Amino acid sequence: MTIREELELREEKMLSRYASLSIHSKGRVREEEQCDIRPVFQRDRDRILHCKSFRRLKQKTQVFLQPMGDHYRTRLTHTLEVSQNARTLAKALRLNEDLVEAIALGHDLGHTPFGHAGERALNSACPGGFRHNEQSVRVVEILEKQGKGLNLTWEVRDGIRNHKSSGTPRTLEGRLVQLSDKIAYINHDIDDAIRGGILREEDIPEEYASVLGHSSKSRLDTMVHDVIIHSMDQPEIRMSAEVRKAMYGLRGFLFEHVYLNPAAKGEEKKAIHMVTNLYHYYIEYPEFMPELYRSMMERGEASREQAACDYIAGMTDSYAVQKFEEYFIPESWKN
Repeated sequence: MTIREELELREEKMLSRYASLSIHSKGRVREEEQCDIRPVFQRDRDRILHCKSFRRLKQKTQVFLQPMGDHYRTRLTHTLEVSQNARTLAKALRLNEDLVEAIALGHDLGHTPFGHAGERALNSACPGGFRHNEQSVRVVEILEKQGKGLNLTWEVRDGIRNHKSSGTPRTLEGRLVQLSDKIAYINHDIDDAIRGGILREEDIPEEYASVLGHSSKSRLDTMVHDVIIHSMDQPEIRMSAEVRKAMYGLRGFLFEHVYLNPAAKGEEKKAIHMVTNLYHYYIEYPEFMPELYRSMMERGEASREQAACDYIAGMTDSYAVQKFEEYFIPESWKN
């Protein structure tokens, strides 16, 4: 018996009856020989962790555009916090921790530079629209490994595709990541907003703070415990009505006072301008895109519009700025 088979048996014995077992995965688009050490979801986790798109997350905006300070979240640190929250919950609920971690690490691989500002820019510019969750799936299915994709299991791709509020993941592990994403960004965005002088702890409405807590630590602790208590041995991921209402109320408060606050988002118009102009530049001059995207167009695997979205969405903030300066700023004006 291989190590993988021993681990699969351990899952069957130890995990909840509602957990997704590696041995019951719906599999991959392209069949592969099994690893002798790792079950399929652990293997997917490793593939995501080692891919180039994952490494680029460290230079992509979470909320604050190029903030002055080392301690603000990036898209990478957000991803790691989502993963840690989801793993803690999965372990307590006896769900598949490898599947949870793979979905969490991959859920934002398709996010644009400059956070949701870049996403809005591509969504407006591209005739087919742009959604970062769909782009994340496109990254793992097609764009990684020079057009070969990562060939992940169905369950991981489903969780990535459906992690937004509008999605309906088909596994409890996917639903756990979906909720962990909200728990992570609500808490760390408050922390970053306080660090940036946009919020004070005492600005948080008491109707939410009295339920969730008066610090990031207490709010996170309340939410995690509430999910565990109400989801234990249940066929769904749930929160109590009181905590859920307070969490979504706090989320609405953040939209009003942070996500749409000119002090936090004042530079977004510039970011949108950059992304929009880069998109139109590549539509007009596709020869300036890398060979991967040009070859996909030549083979009829991507339209010019899709290729431009693919290339720009994969850029880091700094690379997008570099390309904008290269194409639109005269040499004599540069420092």
